[in-house]
Amino acid sequence: MTPGKAGWLTVLLTEAIASHQPERDLAQFAQEATGSRRARARAFLRWALRESGLLYGTPATSQDAAPSGRGREEVLFLAVMRTFARVALDITTLVGAPPGPRREQLFVLFAAFSGLFDEAAAADERLRQSPSRMPSRRAWSKVEAALEERALSLSGDPAYGLVLHNGALYADAQVFGRQAIDYFVRGTFEAEGGKRRFGLAAQQKALLVEVLTALWCVESTPSYSARRAILRQIEDLRLPAKLESSLRERVKRAFEKQPRLEQVVKGVRSRDMRQFIVAQTLLASLVDGHRSPQELAFIQELSTALYVSPEERQRIEVGVAEFYAKNRSVVDVFTLAPRAEVMGEQMVESIQRTAEKNFQRLMQELRETGELSLLLTKAARGHKLTDEEKRKMRAQLIDVAKAIPALAIFAAPGGLLLLVALAKVLPFNLLPSAFQDEPEEPAVEKERKRGAAG
Repeated sequence: MTPGKAGWLTVLLTEAIASHQPERDLAQFAQEATGSRRARARAFLRWALRESGLLYGTPATSQDAAPSGRGREEVLFLAVMRTFARVALDITTLVGAPPGPRREQLFVLFAAFSGLFDEAAAADERLRQSPSRMPSRRAWSKVEAALEERALSLSGDPAYGLVLHNGALYADAQVFGRQAIDYFVRGTFEAEGGKRRFGLAAQQKALLVEVLTALWCVESTPSYSARRAILRQIEDLRLPAKLESSLRERVKRAFEKQPRLEQVVKGVRSRDMRQFIVAQTLLASLVDGHRSPQELAFIQELSTALYVSPEERQRIEVGVAEFYAKNRSVVDVFTLAPRAEVMGEQMVESIQRTAEKNFQRLMQELRETGELSLLLTKAARGHKLTDEEKRKMRAQLIDVAKAIPALAIFAAPGGLLLLVALAKVLPFNLLPSAFQDEPEEPAVEKERKRGAAG
């Protein structure tokens, strides 16, 4: 199964159906939601997007989903498509959809997801007339080509552009899931509803572009290369023409003058959307390994504008960190910049104050997390950790972050690097005395002792 080779979508959907285990996925979902089938399905979708990793733009998959010889972009694209299919199949079980040609029904959803509403409607009509009638080979090829075009946006964000991949993928996953709910509850594909959901996802992406552009501009005016990259990213999103045109104009104005965040996010109403924007902004602020005072002030202002409390923001950050610490088998979308190894003085001072304020709690957590102190000592001394040791350290850093949300940054991607660097500049030693090196004697003292011994 290789994108670009005819029939890859057929193979992917066939394999997804064959490996589908609804009892596994739905058993993990706390089915406490009440109400209609739609209400229960929407609650499941929120849970599934978070648990699958689509909320953060990197789906968690098993190791066999990443065979050798494939580039990470292809692996990520196929993982996303598989996860979409699995979520849709779980929804069929949850809403009690009658048995049917699931592969062809999934084709209808992927056609609508690609914006090919006529093809989706035609395929659905054929299935309702006769469940054994498959979409034409031409229709399959057209949908495959459209999906491959969209896959370009999964290849990563440009060096000078916005951290846009994660949020754009979440918007896509959300609209795909909602379309699946409507399709399997209704029993037919409704094109106008599909177009409205498609438009909603486009609006979410446009809003994300505005917020992340504002974050970029908070420190300095973007360079010519950065402006070009950001405008190209807008083009790659393939938004409706009118929306794309207005977004480009707003972004160009933001390059020259920082917009008021209250105006940018004034249309946001839902709690899920507020949390989504804050999570994506936190991700973008972490990508280069540090947060400047201007970025921290921006995040605070944004949270206030979205009515997200400091406590809620810390919970979001811990959740983001926990997912990325546990699921890196497909792709690590964070590219930790070399400058993260030498943090700015302001960043060090900020984290130092936080660590000092929580010193007693931090020491207690270090004692209770077993190997963490030992592993930190090994890393601080410059010894290379094994993959298993890194895995253990990430897991235990997550435990510390859960206990002390203010230190969640240490559990985020690059957090180990930050913690080790911080340990070298703090006025106290984070490591228990049993793990500390004996202070090295000056050379003169060593010579004196040798002479005395001789």
